[in-house]
Amino acid sequence: MRAVVLRDVRTRFFDHGLGFLIVPLWPLAHMLILLAMYHFSGRAVPYGESATVFFATGLVPTLCFLYVSRFMQYSVLSNRPMMSFPVVKLLDVLFARAYLEVIGAFATAALMVLILKLIGDDPWPYDLADAVSAYLATLLVAIGTGTLFGVLAAVTPLVVTAYALFSIVIYISSGTLFVAASLPSEIGYALSLNPVFQCVEWMRVAYYPTYSDKLLDREYTVFFGLMCLFAGMMLERLIRRRLLEG
Repeated sequence: MRAVVLRDVRTRFFDHGLGFLIVPLWPLAHMLILLAMYHFSGRAVPYGESATVFFATGLVPTLCFLYVSRFMQYSVLSNRPMMSFPVVKLLDVLFARAYLEVIGAFATAALMVLILKLIGDDPWPYDLADAVSAYLATLLVAIGTGTLFGVLAAVTPLVVTAYALFSIVIYISSGTLFVAASLPSEIGYALSLNPVFQCVEWMRVAYYPTYSDKLLDREYTVFFGLMCLFAGMMLERLIRRRLLEG
């Protein structure tokens, strides 16, 4: 696994170890572009006093999930040559990339807090411990999903393309752009089945003391992440012989 980590650090950007410094900047740039678009659109603040903070509480967990889970799958394709060595297992490749992505995710969150502070917004949540728990739950869901779909990507690379397209649906239904509690109950329930939506709601409940938690199910979020992780690990064991023969 250590060898895979070192290879990923070197090859992620510009075929140089320093390119890894771009990892947290990539999703951060994505967030800043979207925040600027929402800011200059002139939309009313959906909740709270700052539109920037409101959208950030949705973008940070949503993009954290998308980047971690997607790049775990990409690592399967980019590290196929290493899996020709018997000592390198598929899970080594997936967890090596997850390790790097988690480091990048924490750096991204820290930089976002710094930027919000610099532009005059209050970046601190009402309940810091709950906000940290929400972010950790997001990482669990991302790693679990990335593991499951990463194993599937080892069977057929088309999974990576299909997942990238489905990411649009995940983003739209994540609740980043709206207050979910104001929607009809049928729509709210359907959205609540999306674990990324749950992560966004969890983060906003941590940030706003009066934000409705009627759609939030913390246990479901953690359970979903763990089940995806275990399902991915079990599937890898089932197809390990096929991968070695391939």
